[in-house]
Amino acid sequence: MVAASSSSDTQAAGHINAPNLQPFVFALFFIFGGLTSLNDVIIPKLKGLFTLSFTEAMLVQFCFFAAYAIIGIPGAQLVKKIGYMRGAVAGLLTMMLGCLMFIPASRFASYPLFLFALFILASGVVVVQVVANPLISLLGPPQTSHSRLTFAQAFNSLGTTVFPSVGAVLLLGGASVVAVDTLSGSALDAYRAAESQVIANAYLSLAAALAVVAAVVWGFRGRLVGEQHQASSIRAGLALLRRPRFGFGALCIFLYVGAEVAIGSLVVSYLMQDSVLGLSDQSAGQLIGLYWGGAMAGRFVGSAVLRLVSPGLALASVACGAIALIAVSANSSGELAGYSLLAIGLMNAIMFPTIFSLACEKLGASAADGSGIINVAICGGAFIPLLTGIVADASGSLALSLTLPALCYAVIAAFGWYARRPAA
Repeated sequence: MVAASSSSDTQAAGHINAPNLQPFVFALFFIFGGLTSLNDVIIPKLKGLFTLSFTEAMLVQFCFFAAYAIIGIPGAQLVKKIGYMRGAVAGLLTMMLGCLMFIPASRFASYPLFLFALFILASGVVVVQVVANPLISLLGPPQTSHSRLTFAQAFNSLGTTVFPSVGAVLLLGGASVVAVDTLSGSALDAYRAAESQVIANAYLSLAAALAVVAAVVWGFRGRLVGEQHQASSIRAGLALLRRPRFGFGALCIFLYVGAEVAIGSLVVSYLMQDSVLGLSDQSAGQLIGLYWGGAMAGRFVGSAVLRLVSPGLALASVACGAIALIAVSANSSGELAGYSLLAIGLMNAIMFPTIFSLACEKLGASAADGSGIINVAICGGAFIPLLTGIVADASGSLALSLTLPALCYAVIAAFGWYARRPAA
């Protein structure tokens, strides 16, 4: 039987002695990380299916990450009202509903319906993410919370590595056999209906898995006895943006997520180019795992490096490394161009947690409000990829469109240098 936080001593210590719940929270990190990275596979699928421009295809990420701006704060309020475990169930069921929305989207072969389904799916992801980060910190002694969160983030990275590889096989296999631009009329409608059904079947399987996970979490809903939530002020959080260090850091979270997602969204199309690797969409999709896997490996290496090097200087260094890799990829061809782009995942590894910790350093009682604002800043994944797609369409060059993520990394490098010394 799992011990709950029923004693006053446990509550005063700020943790809940329920270690058996940790695997379920790790599973949440794995699920929402994997579903987010699956967008990198569905983008080329929908782009080819509906003959979209890069700008139109990037609406996938726009609709997905816009949920952070729209649902982030209401989602946090919901979790405070119904509790962590019920909040997790609500998020999982919303994700399941988003997956089920792929059925009517495929039935009508409608790109706007696919976008709406992705927004609903992302809304659930946001709620689950609001639950997972603080909950994993509570499930054990405070002195080991950082270790647990780092370990949980590794499961998130595992999801972003596994899901695209499997998704490439399920969603992209055989899709390039037919040239969509040669079809018209009933033949085009039939092709889109058949390929849309492939997407619907994949997400229907995910919906079934999410239902099982939601049922398991619901079964443990009573284990967090006596959990408490402090009221927070949206106005207080916004006021923090007037602090130069925090405001600069929140901007960098916006830019980092945007740059990371933009590059991940373009990887398949970039590697398919004859001047790069000339791969099929399925083969290119399977290589996305190297991009996200680099971030997973880099977190383990980075956690050791950050004990020896100033976090600000480490952040500036990896941001400069990302810029250098973009420059190499954009100005070369073949394997060098392809694998230097994939290697940017390794540079991304420590960016989010390092920017977060540097921005929130010494916020004291305002730390929770600062965390909420930074969670909303994740919506950079909606805007930077869309702008990158616009540049790609306007210039006719994917290599040139990488200039925008490079500029994002330049700002991040500047923040690292600015925050190299401890906050006052």
